[in-house]
Amino acid sequence: MNALAAYIRIARPDNWFKNLLILPGFVLAPVLTHTGMNIFTNLILCGVSACLIASSNYVINEWLDREYDKFHPEKRNRPSVLGNVQGRYVAAEYVLLLVTGLFLAALINWSYFAISVLFSVMGILYNVKPIRTKDIPFLDVLSESFNNVIRLFLGWFAVCATPWPPSSLVIAYWMGGAYLMAVKRYSEFRFIGDPQIAGAYRESFKYYTESKLLASCLFYALCAAFFGGVFLIKHKITLILTFPLYAALFTWYFTIGLKSDSAAQHPEHMYKERSFCLFAVGVAALSVMLSFMNIPALDILLENPFETP
Repeated sequence: MNALAAYIRIARPDNWFKNLLILPGFVLAPVLTHTGMNIFTNLILCGVSACLIASSNYVINEWLDREYDKFHPEKRNRPSVLGNVQGRYVAAEYVLLLVTGLFLAALINWSYFAISVLFSVMGILYNVKPIRTKDIPFLDVLSESFNNVIRLFLGWFAVCATPWPPSSLVIAYWMGGAYLMAVKRYSEFRFIGDPQIAGAYRESFKYYTESKLLASCLFYALCAAFFGGVFLIKHKITLILTFPLYAALFTWYFTIGLKSDSAAQHPEHMYKERSFCLFAVGVAALSVMLSFMNIPALDILLENPFETP
């Protein structure tokens, strides 16, 4: 039973909550395209498929990082580092999770299946040499956060096979995810405390400094805000009412990242920040409600007073 628990642990089911990022695409697709498939059934298939494929990525991540994780104060206790899992069984677990996830994805539609394949490919690019984007400064953040875009696509294509989501929404989602990931990198870098140990644990940390990571956080946040604003104005002006709340959410998350041994470096432990989580849930609920509403008074924001009649 202990051996089985080790293989379950490396699949990281406690990280499945990240697939909640599928929901915005699931909500916005019918609002913007006025189309929809068998939404309830597809939501279940979508959730299970995404969790299985994500776990397949986690499995290879844990196995291929075992020689690096031994330098991390906490990750050195992972089953792969301690030798509690064997390579052949890890490979079998990876194949089983991936094939099952892709099979369920194919039941939805081919667009969804193609994005699911991309999800698995990103896991390979991120973890496997010779590319291994996680070792490349800044590309590690951008490639990992691109999985948020993939989750947006998964939610979107679970509802409609075409068209694609607006590009402004895609970039805003990507940059928002990059911001969260950069705060995580900053928190982790500070937690390790020793640049040499940090560089042995993660190759990209040989280049990073606290100031570089903080500057990147600002860059990603500004990009997310700009493209998010473009999306709101072009496609769903009612959501502009949530903009100050999302700004507060980003700021609050940043203050969490500044804490010693911050929950930001362990997203699965974010539930410990109860006030933040309740606020995030409230903002998400308001966003869903406003997505299905029209407020004519806001149309004045779309008018151009300098346009010639």
